[in-house]
Amino acid sequence: MSKKIRTEAVDELFEAILCLKDKEECYLFFEDVCTVNELLSLSQRFEVAHMLKEKRTYLEIAEKTGASTATISRVNRSLNYGNDGYEMVFSRLQDKREAGE
Repeated sequence: MSKKIRTEAVDELFEAILCLKDKEECYLFFEDVCTVNELLSLSQRFEVAHMLKEKRTYLEIAEKTGASTATISRVNRSLNYGNDGYEMVFSRLQDKREAGE
């Protein structure tokens, strides 16, 4: 993990996020913390990562999400050479769906 982001302030933010109990609380918190565009950008990157994992083409992804090829490439680099954060979350979401939650 990059030492540049590992700060007390980021730790505090993550602790706050871990305190959220459900999706509605996430909406309330993130609407206060982020601008609409920041939140939409985060969700777009997550959608791009999911589509890349499904082996969709850059063209398909760009058409569906509106993401630029630069954004798609950046997300792809994170999937291939990052800290496996996306993979961890995708795996947990899959487990949750299979458990019927």
